Amino acid sequence: MATCLRQEKEQLAIVQNTTNSTHRKLSIQAGLNGLSFCVLDTVSHKILAFERVDFKSQLTPYLMLKELKEKLGKQGEVGHNFSEVMVIHKNNLFGLVPKPLFHKEELPNYLKFNTKIMANDLIAYDEIPNQDIVNVYVPYTNVNNYIFDLFGEFEFKHSGTVLINTLLNQNRTTTEPICYVQVSKGEMEMMVISDKKLLFYNQFEYKTKEDFLYYLLFSLEQLQIDLERVQLKLFGAIEEGDPIYDICYQYIKNVSVFVPSNPSFPLEQLENESIDFSILSSL
Repeated sequence: MATCLRQEKEQLAIVQNTTNSTHRKLSIQAGLNGLSFCVLDTVSHKILAFERVDFKSQLTPYLMLKELKEKLGKQGEVGHNFSEVMVIHKNNLFGLVPKPLFHKEELPNYLKFNTKIMANDLIAYDEIPNQDIVNVYVPYTNVNNYIFDLFGEFEFKHSGTVLINTLLNQNRTTTEPICYVQVSKGEMEMMVISDKKLLFYNQFEYKTKEDFLYYLLFSLEQLQIDLERVQLKLFGAIEEGDPIYDICYQYIKNVSVFVPSNPSFPLEQLENESIDFSILSSL
C-alpha cells in the first residue's frame, strides 16, 4: 500500500467542509472497464453510498479519468470531504515478486518482460502480508494526481493486493487446491490457493465464455492441478446457470458460486450484487 503525497494542492469547489466527514471513508476502484465508488461510516460500519459504472468498451487512461472527473464532479454523497480516501488501481500492469528477491531499486526490471512500461511511468509496490510476496505495479498516475488535488493525502493499492490478502485471510486450511475467479465484464481475476499459500494470481481479458474457459484450464494445467481435485469458486458477476458457469461445470465438477464472507458488514448490505468485492474488501 502506498500513500500519495504532493507538495502543491489545489482545493476544488466540489470538496466541501462538512462536520459529518470525520468518520467517513471513500474507496474508489479505477479501471479501464469501469469505476466503483463506496462510502463507509467507519464507526457504524454502515455502507452509506455505493455506485458502480461499467463502460460499454474499454477506455484509455485519459478517457477513464474523464469519466472519473464527471462522477466526482457531481454534487452529492461522493462530493464531500472524507477522513480517509483509498484508491484501488485495477489493471494488468503488475508482477508478483518473491520478497527475498525484491529490491526497491529494481522496480522497472520486474515488469519489463511482461508489461509495457514507459520511461516516465511511476512504479509502486504493495507487500502482501504473511506470503513473502511483493506486488509491483504501475498505478494510474493521472488518477492519483487528480484524487490528490481533490482530497489531499490518500492511500492506494493494486486490486490484486486487495483480492489476494482478503481471500487468503478467509480461506480455511485445506490440502486440496482452491481456485477463485472473480468475474466481471470482460475481465477475470484468477487466484489459486493451497494450504494457505498463494500458488497463482493473474488477470485476463475475455470476450466469450470459451475465452474464459481457455484461460482457466490452461492456467490449471500449467500448475499441474488435477481437475478432479480442485474446487472452483466463482464470484462477482456470475450465477448458477450462466453460460460461463455451465461451460466450467462441463470440465470441473466441483464448481460453485462463492459468496465472500465479510463480518464487518451486515448481510443485507452484501445482497447488493453491484458491490464489487475488491472495493468492499478495501474498506
